[in-house]
Amino acid sequence: MASVVQPTHPQIAVSAAIFRDGKVLLTRRARSPAKGFYSLPGGRVEFGESLHQALAREVDEETGLAIEIIGLAGWREVLPATAGAGHYLIMSFAARWVAREAALNDELDDYRWIAPDALASLGDLKLTGGLEEVIQSAQRLIGP
Repeated sequence: MASVVQPTHPQIAVSAAIFRDGKVLLTRRARSPAKGFYSLPGGRVEFGESLHQALAREVDEETGLAIEIIGLAGWREVLPATAGAGHYLIMSFAARWVAREAALNDELDDYRWIAPDALASLGDLKLTGGLEEVIQSAQRLIGP
């Protein structure tokens, strides 16, 4: 098995807090580094791609969903905690579900539509750091 060489500079990534019928989509990562954690769908921005293009592409690749991007909900920096770990700047956006049902690719192994006010009661689920704050910010952008 070939080892993965991490870049020596920060990587830009995007994620989407996708709302549908008052609920937000959480997806569970099937691979490291966040294997087993629920988070928002998204991934790396490719060279020459705008943040919105990257977000629409990543959401489509990971979930098959079509979305309408509303605005930037927040950002999070993930610093390398161990040797060989990546350094990421994750730009998180609020979005609305537009079309299609979820069809996960092999990067994800579960998804749930969750009421944002129920996040605190999901003690049995492992959530990525800062997830609740980003979802709250996104919900304010989406409105009632």
